[in-house]
Amino acid sequence: MATATETTIAQKLEALLKLQTIDSALDNIKKVRGDLPEEVRDLEDEIMGLETRLAKFQQEIASFEEQISNYKNSKKDSDKLIAKYKEQQMNVRNNREFEAISKEIELQGLEMEIADKRIKEIDFKILNKNDEIASVESTLFERKKDLEQKQKELEVIINESEEDEQKAIKDREKALKSVDPRLLKSYDKLRENARNGLAVVMVKRGACGGCFSSVPPQRQTDIKDKKKIIVCEHCGRVFAGVEDIIPPPEKEKKSRSKAATAAAAPAAE
Repeated sequence: MATATETTIAQKLEALLKLQTIDSALDNIKKVRGDLPEEVRDLEDEIMGLETRLAKFQQEIASFEEQISNYKNSKKDSDKLIAKYKEQQMNVRNNREFEAISKEIELQGLEMEIADKRIKEIDFKILNKNDEIASVESTLFERKKDLEQKQKELEVIINESEEDEQKAIKDREKALKSVDPRLLKSYDKLRENARNGLAVVMVKRGACGGCFSSVPPQRQTDIKDKKKIIVCEHCGRVFAGVEDIIPPPEKEKKSRSKAATAAAAPAAE
C-alpha cells in the first residue's frame, strides 16, 4: 500500500509533468511564429529611433531658421542706424564729428556683412540637414512598409493559433495551482537554461528525455517508485517517470516451405 509521502511525490511529479506538457505546447505555438515577433519588435525599435532622429533634425532646422531671423533683424537695425548716421553727417560742425560718424557707419556696414556671411553659412547647414532629413524619411518610409507587412504575416499566424494559445494559457494558470512553489522555482530556472524548454522529462529507452544520457537500471527503478524527486545527473532535469516500451505484436509469418506445403496438401488428396 502506498504511503502518504509516496502519493504526495507522485502528485507533485504529475503536476510538474502536466505543466511541462502545457508549456511545451505553448513553445510549439511560438515556434510556428518563428522570428516574426522579434523582427516586428526590431522594426518598431528602428522606426522609433528614426522618428527621434527626424524630430531632432527638425528642431535643428527650427534653430537655424531662428538664427537667420535674428541676423536679418540685426541687419535691419544696422541699416536704420546707417540711415540715422548719414543724416547726422549732414549737420556736423567739424571734421572730427564727421569722421566719428563715418566710423560708426563703417562699423554697421561690417555688422551687415558679417550677418550676410552667417546667413549663408546657416543656409548651407540647412541644405545639408534637409538632405539628411530626406534620407531618414526615405528609410523611415521603407521600414514602415516592412513593419506593416511583417505585422500582417504575424497577425495571420496568431489568428490561426490564438484559440489554442488562449486555451493553453488558461490550462497553465489552472495547472500552476497544483505545483509546489519550491519546485516551480527550480522548474522555471531549468526551462530558462534549457534550449528546448524541457525541465521535466521521462526516461525513454533507458535515457534522459532531455539530454539523452544513459540512466542506470537501478536509478530507473527509483524513478518508477516515485519516493523522492530525482534529477538527471548530467542536465539536472526532473524525471517524472519511466516510459515503458511496449513491443509491437509480432505478425504471424509463414515460411515459403510451410506455405508451399499448405498449398500442396489439398492437391495430394
